[in-house]
Amino acid sequence: MSVWNIIYTYKEGLFSGLLVTLGLVLIVWLSGLVFGVLFGTFAHRQKESVGWFLKIISFLLASTPILVILFWLHYPLQAMLGIVVVPFITAACALSVVNIVGVAQIVRDTLGDFPEQYTVAGRVCGLTEREIFLKIELPIIFRQTIPQFLTLQVSMLQMTLFASLISVQEVFRVAQQINSIVYKPIEIYTALAVFFIAICLPLNLLAYWFKNKYTRNVSEK
Repeated sequence: MSVWNIIYTYKEGLFSGLLVTLGLVLIVWLSGLVFGVLFGTFAHRQKESVGWFLKIISFLLASTPILVILFWLHYPLQAMLGIVVVPFITAACALSVVNIVGVAQIVRDTLGDFPEQYTVAGRVCGLTEREIFLKIELPIIFRQTIPQFLTLQVSMLQMTLFASLISVQEVFRVAQQINSIVYKPIEIYTALAVFFIAICLPLNLLAYWFKNKYTRNVSEK
């Protein structure tokens, strides 16, 4: 049985798993983009309190494997609270927290490195604070952060595979179930690899292009 025959035969299951994966990663991406940017901006403005809190959370998450976090949230925590949460929600919350903190750290570091002379020059030219933000700060910050942001989102997509270990019916778990029936690991996991390459490679190339074209040390005079 070839790769295409397997895909065609189990297309409904694979499509269902694909939708779960895309739904999960969409939640993770959007939460990181919205709440991560807000958290990072607030941490930059409140360095003595929120900034330190962000640093501590970042170190803790960087020191803890995502698989441990998923299992702890899904089993011990729910047992202690006496509740049962759908695995998809558990995975979405865990991965979203990791992404939010990662994006917040990127935004905070970029804002911290932004040179004050840029905004001073804008004021000297008679620009309002709103014009300075829209015409000077935002374009530069966007170009500085987008490569790191895209790379992080690729990592988050790859981390969704771990959700299968707490029974989320995403595409990797479906692939495992199909393999247990037909036992064609080469064909099945090759198709899975092609799927991830098709999504991750363009994002990685885009991040590389942005980094080489726009990213530079903004503190240089």
